[in-house]
Amino acid sequence: MNERQAQLLTAIIEEFVLSAEPVGSKHILAGGNFAVSGATIRNEMRFLGEEGFIAQPHTSAGRVPTSKGYRLYVEKHLKPTTHEKAIRQKFDTLREQYFRRKDQERVYEAVALLAHMTPNVAFASVPHKHQVYYLGFHNLFRQPEFISNPALAMGIAEALEDHFDAVLEELTIDETIRYYIGEDHVLPQVQSCSILVTGYEVRGEKGAIGILGPMRMDYAFNTAALEMAAGLLRENS
Repeated sequence: MNERQAQLLTAIIEEFVLSAEPVGSKHILAGGNFAVSGATIRNEMRFLGEEGFIAQPHTSAGRVPTSKGYRLYVEKHLKPTTHEKAIRQKFDTLREQYFRRKDQERVYEAVALLAHMTPNVAFASVPHKHQVYYLGFHNLFRQPEFISNPALAMGIAEALEDHFDAVLEELTIDETIRYYIGEDHVLPQVQSCSILVTGYEVRGEKGAIGILGPMRMDYAFNTAALEMAAGLLRENS
């Protein structure tokens, strides 16, 4: 089989895959991929038929691929088509969405674990998104400092929800645990608290995970808990 015959077989197969209709020489010529006469195309189709690569289901009808034709196509002449390229682009988009969703799930699970381990607020920023997860506000409201001053606790909660992503951008965050105590914070509402924070990286994007609680916190325990939660996010990153 010469190169033109192989191209013709490929064209017939790919058109038949799309239309499920027998493919005639006029349709092949209309595609503009063969700079030859109709007689030449018909002769080449006759050759492909005699060799068993295509068949004519009805008199005067076009041709359809045979199992032999398909087999040769997939073994020697299979190339990416326009439709396959579009599918690959769609897959790449869906794959990225899948991984981003998994990133979010991992962050949420790490924050949930941290909130269960410590009597404070656990938080983490999500890579790829301007989003911060917070869990454990109920822990904050149970602390003696805030039981006696609910308005202060509410102010902290509002500051976290409205401004905390901007606060994190102002802090030095790397893979060591950093301590921001009292007046180290840029938000006045949070200056009665301490923040422990460390960084992690997922697929080249950086995030932060940490703990916020009263200055009267168990720093040693919270440091150990934060190290373990951050370790979960750093695994397989």
